Amino acid sequence: MSKITTFLWFDTEAEDAARFYVDLFPNSRLGQVARYGDGAPKPKGEVMTVGFELDGTPFVALNGGPQYKFTEAVSFQIACDGQAEIDRYWEKLTEGGQPGPCGWLKDRFGVSWQVTPGNMAALIGGDPPAAARAVQAMMRMGKLDIAALEAARAG
Repeated sequence: MSKITTFLWFDTEAEDAARFYVDLFPNSRLGQVARYGDGAPKPKGEVMTVGFELDGTPFVALNGGPQYKFTEAVSFQIACDGQAEIDRYWEKLTEGGQPGPCGWLKDRFGVSWQVTPGNMAALIGGDPPAAARAVQAMMRMGKLDIAALEAARAG
């Protein structure tokens, strides 16, 4: 078991978000659902937390109320194996959400994601002129286009 678990604070959407993410990512599963009891800050029986795993990474979603919102200061990066996988995640995660620049997006729950090629570090690193061309191309994109990034890198 991992010593570190990502804990996500939702208003009331914890269970919906957990189910959405588990359906989207392979090798994922729902875990324990805990409900508020007597004397809790929410109605008895309402979902309090939902444990889940995304490809083996543990998460807990909390229905904590509206006082905290997600920002782009924290995001989850998905290293994709090819353009088809980028296209699939981008399509599903932007449904009801908001596309952003450079492979970033917000899903319908307000969580920020980076949908990137698995070789992103190699595309924008190494040889400075080649890396600069790839970064410049990336800066003009919403959803990332691997072929265009590779072409820009190659010059």
